[in-house]
Amino acid sequence: MINVEKKYNVVVVGAGHAGCEAALVAARMGMQTLLITMDISNVAKMSCNPAIGGLAKGHLVREIDALGGEMALAIDDTGIQFRMLNKSKGPAVWSPRAQADRIQYSLCMLKAIESQPKLELKQSMVVDLIVDDNRIVGVKLFTGSEVKCDAVILTNGTFLNGLIHIGMFHYEGGRAGEFPAKGLTENLQKLGFRSGRLKTGTPPRIDGRTIDFSKTTIQPGDEIPQPFSYQTQKIERNQVPCYLTTTTDVTHKIIHSGFDRSPMFTGKIVGIGPRYCPSIETKIDRFPDRSGHQIYLEPEGLNTSEYYVNGFATSLPEDIQIRALRTIPGLENVEIMRLGYAIEYDFFYPDQLKPTLETKRIHNLFFAGQINGTSGYEEAAALGLMAGINASLNLQNKEPFVLKRDQAYIGVLIDDLVTKEIEEPYRMFTSLAEYRLLLRQDNADLRLTDIGYQFGLISDERYLNFKQKKQLINQYIDELKKIRIDLDIINPFLETQQSSLLNEKESIYVLLRRPELDVQLMIDIVDIPLFKELKNGNPFYKDVARQIEIEIKYEGYLDRQRMQIEKSSKFDDQRIPDEFDYTKIVTLSTEAKEKLNRIQPKSIGQASRIAGVSPSDIATIMIMLKRHQNVSRETSDGNK
Repeated sequence: MINVEKKYNVVVVGAGHAGCEAALVAARMGMQTLLITMDISNVAKMSCNPAIGGLAKGHLVREIDALGGEMALAIDDTGIQFRMLNKSKGPAVWSPRAQADRIQYSLCMLKAIESQPKLELKQSMVVDLIVDDNRIVGVKLFTGSEVKCDAVILTNGTFLNGLIHIGMFHYEGGRAGEFPAKGLTENLQKLGFRSGRLKTGTPPRIDGRTIDFSKTTIQPGDEIPQPFSYQTQKIERNQVPCYLTTTTDVTHKIIHSGFDRSPMFTGKIVGIGPRYCPSIETKIDRFPDRSGHQIYLEPEGLNTSEYYVNGFATSLPEDIQIRALRTIPGLENVEIMRLGYAIEYDFFYPDQLKPTLETKRIHNLFFAGQINGTSGYEEAAALGLMAGINASLNLQNKEPFVLKRDQAYIGVLIDDLVTKEIEEPYRMFTSLAEYRLLLRQDNADLRLTDIGYQFGLISDERYLNFKQKKQLINQYIDELKKIRIDLDIINPFLETQQSSLLNEKESIYVLLRRPELDVQLMIDIVDIPLFKELKNGNPFYKDVARQIEIEIKYEGYLDRQRMQIEKSSKFDDQRIPDEFDYTKIVTLSTEAKEKLNRIQPKSIGQASRIAGVSPSDIATIMIMLKRHQNVSRETSDGNK
């Protein structure tokens, strides 16, 4: 039972991926923290696909790890197949992804929570907030009892008035087989918060014993799995494959025959779904000329026969799901263990949040995860981490922590949420990051570990290793600029690599700019400790060498992006005071006034990213801001 007499610094509502990170980081920053969930057995449950990472999402996970979060460690402990995606492209878009043992992942996160000092986990349901003078003072439980606290982080996922659809049948639920969260939406609306309705879906889970894998294409993981966490030295666990198959014309005809009983096409579902991850019925409706759509069969764990049918998200009736699946090669005799379904749920428009994820209306109330209109475990975890950090900083009377767009994908994610209008579930893509060559997944530690250490989220031992890595990168870059090898040694080597010969000595640094040359090729001709360690297969030095090589090969592009950041930073550094009144600027458009007053941007840079605010609007604001500052200065001087 929850000790209602005890007061907590932070109460986190919901133990999904956002809630777990929020609670762990708050406790690690010294806050007495309570994590409340409706079902303790479903902590960090993977409601949809049993995987972590993927395109751009892998970047978020590595940033979470660099800041001292838990997700990367959990997937390293429970991953059953690791792959680095986009390896045929440049390093800016390489993205790690791992299949997880779904049940083990949840247990791993539960263990981290239960072993964390200053963190308590309790099963209950929060139905209301207790607010005094626009400040959080506690939460009210469905039993009628109250819990006192100084800050609340809401991470309710898809549970707020959740409604599950399978064909024309629907029922209330936060996930299949679980109750929805009732009452909280309505009470937040009474406090003045604007809410909307979104939708997401999940595919059927099938019995692997009824799959004919001989008719599918095997999809193995990487030969040498790369961990997500900078703390994990090596993935030792045996890896398992996924399998690829495709839908057929017959599949499409059967699915089309169910459109008259589809909750999406008959208007039963009113929530907006994710455009980037459409249901199978939407794919067939949208692309009628396609003869087939790829279907990935992904294992749910090492100790279960259950498989996830990736690419077949659906809310079609049960009979259509079964008939359609059995027309796919390898699935002719398949048995469904869990039906696919769509779920509608409430969310709250994130323009009601500060960049710290604290709400503008209620002091020390934070929103994180799908309640903000996001989708995905990784986005949720990143928001939970940031909300936990900022709630703790608030209670310690310290400066808030806001990552910029040029610092991290997390910064891009939050800036997009609080600045741009959400019309569908938000998903992170590499294309959303203007400076993605600088924000690579491989250098997240170099960008963010200092910050994590400053907040007490990184151990001294880990920080010392990080500082050594940083020092070695700089040291060896300088050294490679000085090393020049005799022509009678280097030219025969260059000839073997079909690389143009030298007429005069050139540094190894300059040679490594050539696309056909890399550090690994040169370890036998360059005599420095770094290359000796690479010969021995030292993973620490391999990571150092990777950073050196990217820095050298992409030097011009990296320098260009740094210059772009320097130019744009002057706009982000131009702060807009909270009391700045846009309604008094007569030359602004009505749309610009409405959006600027609602969003209340913190800087000129943020204001310029609001849809509907034109460059001429920004120029006007800058002039008025300068006048405002002059008036403030004169008033201040007059009061002296």
